Amino acid sequence: MKDIRANPMYLFLMVLTISSTMGLQAWRTLFDNFAVNVIDLGGSHIGLLQSIREVPGFLALLVVYFLYILKEHKLSGLSVLILGLGIAATGFFPSFYGLIFTTLIMSFGFHYYETTNQSLTLQYFDKVQAPLVFGKLRSLAAASNICAGVLIFILAPFLSYTQLYLFFGFLVIAAALWSMAQNPTNTTIVPQHKKMIFKRKYWLFYCLTFLAGGRRQIFMAFAVFLLVKKFEYSVSEIAFLFLINNIVNFFLSPFIGRCINRYGERKILSLEYFSLIIIFIAYALVDSKFIIALLYIADHIFFNFAIAIRTFFQKIAEPEDIAPSMAVGFTINHIAAVVLPVIGGLLWLIDYRIPFIAGAVLSLVSFLFVQCITAELEKNQDNEKSPLQKL
Repeated sequence: MKDIRANPMYLFLMVLTISSTMGLQAWRTLFDNFAVNVIDLGGSHIGLLQSIREVPGFLALLVVYFLYILKEHKLSGLSVLILGLGIAATGFFPSFYGLIFTTLIMSFGFHYYETTNQSLTLQYFDKVQAPLVFGKLRSLAAASNICAGVLIFILAPFLSYTQLYLFFGFLVIAAALWSMAQNPTNTTIVPQHKKMIFKRKYWLFYCLTFLAGGRRQIFMAFAVFLLVKKFEYSVSEIAFLFLINNIVNFFLSPFIGRCINRYGERKILSLEYFSLIIIFIAYALVDSKFIIALLYIADHIFFNFAIAIRTFFQKIAEPEDIAPSMAVGFTINHIAAVVLPVIGGLLWLIDYRIPFIAGAVLSLVSFLFVQCITAELEKNQDNEKSPLQKL
């Protein structure tokens, strides 16, 4: 197999992924403490903010139309630049509405980069290479997150929130400016459709993507908030927890990529969702500060398994459908993401356990849908052998 590092797109995506995830990790690490300790927000505010943060993801389908104006790799660099600007500005607006404003800017950059990142990976690397690339990029992202956690742990006692956000924002902006001068493209890549693509053959990808959006948002909106609000984790403790989390993921992510190639998407995703059922129920029942930290680490590890949804799609997709389908997939992923945090925030006011029980239910439904993967792959193989494949 050809070395993936020989592909210029690998270096391009590596730099942007490291910088964007480092910036996002810093933003997330500081967010709950900034919201609670500086702005004095409650659960309902957090839920609304998380929903607003996902609006740009819901609008990711617009990426298709931006491709009429910009090449996809240029859009990736521009997106990371916008992400950096949003992070850098966060500390200058210490109010609920100010946080809404900077969160939207940051989120547009992050979600549009993630859409193009996934699309470029599936286009420029084959079905064997793609899981390995996803795994390596996640490993490198974990390493950059470790750096972010260490820096916050060291700098938090000396710098204000404004200064911390500004520092990490500038790091992201510098990487984005570098990327704008690069051209890692290959003229042999199949041109992508510049229109919305919805096909019946992709139904399972759509379903799994939708359910993953709901599960992800329950985790992102309320897991760290639970640590801060109920268990009173400090900024330094959250940063230390993220550090441990990413050390594990640094070593584990490439292994997950290899496991997808060896065992297939159905087994990998089945393990993920079965484990998440247990984890979400435990979130609702555990009262130990130590055990809740272990649950959070385990929960974050299983995020890496979600790359199997994208590699499954690559195996059933028409090559020219990848870019528009990733954009549509991001929008589908965020339909639940926009709605659930607000509902979850209101349910939190009744009982903080309810959002986590809902996460267990979503994981169970996902587990059941995952069992259809083998049949869909076999159906696609049969269609590829048939001259009547395209209707």
